Amino acid sequence: MNTKEEKLEAFGRLLDIMDDLREKCPWDQKQTLQTLRQLTIEETYELSDALLQEDLVEIKKELGDVLLHLVFYSKIGSEKGSFDIADVINSLNEKLIFRHPHIYGDTVVKDEEEVKRNWEKLKLKEGNTSILGGVPKGLPSIVKAFRIQDKVKGIGFEFDHPEDAWQKVEEEIKEFHEETDIEKKEVELGDVFFSLINYARMTGLNPDTALEKTNNKFISRFKKMEVLATAENLNLATMSLEEMDVLWEKAKLSEKSQG
Repeated sequence: MNTKEEKLEAFGRLLDIMDDLREKCPWDQKQTLQTLRQLTIEETYELSDALLQEDLVEIKKELGDVLLHLVFYSKIGSEKGSFDIADVINSLNEKLIFRHPHIYGDTVVKDEEEVKRNWEKLKLKEGNTSILGGVPKGLPSIVKAFRIQDKVKGIGFEFDHPEDAWQKVEEEIKEFHEETDIEKKEVELGDVFFSLINYARMTGLNPDTALEKTNNKFISRFKKMEVLATAENLNLATMSLEEMDVLWEKAKLSEKSQG
C-alpha cells in the first residue's frame, strides 16, 4: 500500500489535472453544477453495482470516477469564490470531530447503537430542526424508507424485537387484502412495503440489496430462457405461460449446474 506522502502526492496530482482540464478541455470548460449532477448520480449507481458484485478492481475504478466529480464540484465552487476542496475537507473534518465526542472528547459509549443515538442528537445541535431533516428527498423509495427508520431508531422510536416488526407486517398485509378502494389499497400497499423494510432492517438485512440481487437473478435467468428458446426455434412472444414456465425451469437447472 502507498505511504501517506504518496497518497497526498497522488491527490495533489489529481487537483493539478483538474485545473488543466478546466482550463484547456472544451467539454470540461462547459460543465456546471447542474450538468454534472445527473452524471454523478450515474457514477454512484455504477459504484453501487461494483460494490454488490464485490469486484475490487471495478470498485477502485468507480471510486475514482466519483472522486473526480467531488473534485470537479469543488473546482467550480472555487471559481465562484464560494469554496474550494480544502474548505470541503476542513468542513468534513470539523463535523467528524464534533460528532465523535467519544473519540475526541470525554463522552463514553458502550456500543455502536449509542454512537448512532449520539450522532442524531448532535445533528440537532448543529441546527437541524428534525431528526429526518437529513433524509434526501430524491432517494429511491426503498432506500429512503430504510434511512427514515434507521434515523428514528436513533432516538428510540423502534420495536423492541424483530418479531414485533413482523407482526406489523402481517397486520398491514391483512389491511391491504381487506381494502377494496384502489386509491386506499395503494396506500395500504405502501404500508406493507414500509413495514417489511423495517423488519428486514431489524434482522440485519438490506432490502435494497436483496431486491437488486433478485433483479439481477431474474435478468440472468430470463436471458437464459431467451437463449433456450432460440436454440429450440421457439418464440417467447407466442408461447403460453405454461410453455414459458418449462423454459424457466430449464434455466434454473442450468444455473444450478453452473453453480
